[in-house]
Amino acid sequence: MTDATRLRQICLVVPHLEPVVGDIAAIMGLTVCYRDPNVARYGLENALLPVDTILLEVVAPFQGGTAAGRFIDKTGGRGGYMAILSCADPRERQKNAEAIGVRTSHVIDRAPYLGVQLHPRDCRAAFIEFNHTANSDNIRGPYPPAGPDWHTAIRDDVTLALTEVTLTSPDPRGLADHWGRIIGIPASGSGIDLVNCSIKVVEGENEIMSGLTFRVRDPAAVLRAAQARGHAVTAESFRLGGVDFHITA
Repeated sequence: MTDATRLRQICLVVPHLEPVVGDIAAIMGLTVCYRDPNVARYGLENALLPVDTILLEVVAPFQGGTAAGRFIDKTGGRGGYMAILSCADPRERQKNAEAIGVRTSHVIDRAPYLGVQLHPRDCRAAFIEFNHTANSDNIRGPYPPAGPDWHTAIRDDVTLALTEVTLTSPDPRGLADHWGRIIGIPASGSGIDLVNCSIKVVEGENEIMSGLTFRVRDPAAVLRAAQARGHAVTAESFRLGGVDFHITA
């Protein structure tokens, strides 16, 4: 088992799953591995698509009064919802976060899975969750939120990796330092380096999770596919699911 903190999952919230999920799959060459029935208790439906060993989750509310629905109303649908990190001991991370004034929003304790979600207002920009699955290497091993055979849906003919998460803030260094304290990895400049991904904070008007960077085999082909699906392509990116998809070789 590895004790390294790694990006396990990114969650985007949209008003309706389609056409977002279909567009992500078609443009990025990804496959839905699972739709989690457990999220229905929160008035949500979802779909998860593996990008190598990181899960890209899209969530949509199907009833009123959900936290996800309030997020959409508050943000106008702009910005990612949650960064989910795997680690050896989520309870220790929870204790450390609470010591610096970051409250716990929700705990999911369903063996072998334990997830601690921190309050987005205290995290700033987006939710942070720490989780751990017992008897898993947190890489390609068991991961209940993504279903029993999630790793069999990994495709690499188009998209190779999710390499960077971009946060935006009027105070990039301050937000980077804050997330570094929560995660337990000191920020280097305006960024945090995890073992499988980096978190970059750039200057902007609002504090949001603004973008995701993907390494692909043929950037031009991916951007053409995005344009063909009706998305405006600017330089090397397009917007989908409330965030900018940055495409690199």
